[in-house]
Amino acid sequence: MNWKDYQEEAAKFFCGLGLDAQTDVTVKGARTTHDVDVLVKSHHAGFDVTWMVECKQWNTKVSKLHVLALREIVTDTGADRGILLSESGFQSGAIEAASLTNVLVTSLAEARVKSEHDVNAMRLRDFYGRVETCRERYWEIPKDVRIEYCLRPDVGNIGYSGNTVITAIEELLVRGLRGKYPFVTDTMSCTVLSLPASVASSTHLLQIIDPLLTDLESRLGRVPRT
Repeated sequence: MNWKDYQEEAAKFFCGLGLDAQTDVTVKGARTTHDVDVLVKSHHAGFDVTWMVECKQWNTKVSKLHVLALREIVTDTGADRGILLSESGFQSGAIEAASLTNVLVTSLAEARVKSEHDVNAMRLRDFYGRVETCRERYWEIPKDVRIEYCLRPDVGNIGYSGNTVITAIEELLVRGLRGKYPFVTDTMSCTVLSLPASVASSTHLLQIIDPLLTDLESRLGRVPRT
């Protein structure tokens, strides 16, 4: 396929995973604007997760310079992640430059085979940022306001507890990112929330965490900021 078809196929792949994907998007950064092959987003109660995807439908391996360029775009735009797609592979320097960064180098063919594992792992890592934002917001709200907006029960009462939800999500994320499934959800917070006794896969874990986190974000969003 030509470059344009490759770009469209990449967008269809991400859409098939339940994400929003647009091709040929111009994104404004802190220093300049950037033309992005595929802009991928997911929306969660006002919280956006953004991935910048570059498609290299070439006959040669992608070099380190293109990885560094994508890293700059990710930094300048404040995106959560960059993904560089190439069916011809990557030079060793490119792989090293992407290692331990928020840029993933892969092929569309490999992503299709490993989509559940790789994309779910990226989404789980992105959940860390969301839950950390929730934790900070939760504890900056005065106790009486948290009680008023049903973010925690009053002393001696039983009810929704945002802190219990945050703790449970963080515990599940730690276990999930180890990549060893199935695992048992035997912590106190998971028991209090009546979560499933075990988690079978990364997809199952996403299905457990996503509604908990989305609901928490929605509840926090209803509290006026002072």
